[in-house]
Amino acid sequence: MTTIFATPVFDATVIFEGNELFKGQGSATQWAQKLAAEIGSPVVAKKIGTGWALCGTVDGADCVWGIYGQRLKRITAQTPASGSKHFL
Repeated sequence: MTTIFATPVFDATVIFEGNELFKGQGSATQWAQKLAAEIGSPVVAKKIGTGWALCGTVDGADCVWGIYGQRLKRITAQTPASGSKHFL
């Protein structure tokens, strides 16, 4: 199931492998803090290729969020545990 966070995202973005991600670590980190407060679970900004995604856990499931239409949306991306070369 995909989820969309209702607050609009007006920050610079990049497209990496079909996913819209935050361009800068600073804005991604600020949005990670907002999302963490909303879902009540830790969320961190992680580098994926040329952009930054938000990563956390919801109901025991690992989740990665990017941007879709100026909203946060859960995206399909490999996690560091699966050996993705795109995470640092």
